[in-house]
Amino acid sequence: MSTHSTVQRADAAGDLIARLEEQERRLRLPRLDNDDAWRLGCLIADLARERGAAVTISVRRAGQRLFHRALPGTSVDNDAWLDRKCRVVEHYGAASYLVGARFRAKGTTFEESSRLDPDRYAAHGGAFPLHVTGTGVIGAVAVSGLPQAEDHALVVEALERHLSATA
Repeated sequence: MSTHSTVQRADAAGDLIARLEEQERRLRLPRLDNDDAWRLGCLIADLARERGAAVTISVRRAGQRLFHRALPGTSVDNDAWLDRKCRVVEHYGAASYLVGARFRAKGTTFEESSRLDPDRYAAHGGAFPLHVTGTGVIGAVAVSGLPQAEDHALVVEALERHLSATA
């Protein structure tokens, strides 16, 4: 492997991390009550259905599941992935995709270096922190069923739309 390709990979990892960190700074909610969680979850479900995406969706606040929806084509495995990804958000206070990217940027993996049980924690894209302005991270919104970058992108798009509708 050449030094050039290693530098390119490091640059790409740095760009990804910067983009994910920017999303977390930008996508902060003014509040999150049960009705907000329902609207956000329904928005994700509608976006997924429009695209024919078989996903399971969860919106959680302080460990309580406020919204859960399994679209056709999903299985109990998607529920397990949601739980594992949300635990990463709860533990690190950051998107599961970002946590995994940070480990990879250090030349390791989450599974090798986090010291957390990979049967209970998964630093794969799809779970995003619900950060309420003035309060901090109070929960997570998550999707499971697509490749990790697509799971993450679906959540981000829904949060962007949700925030523009509540502005």
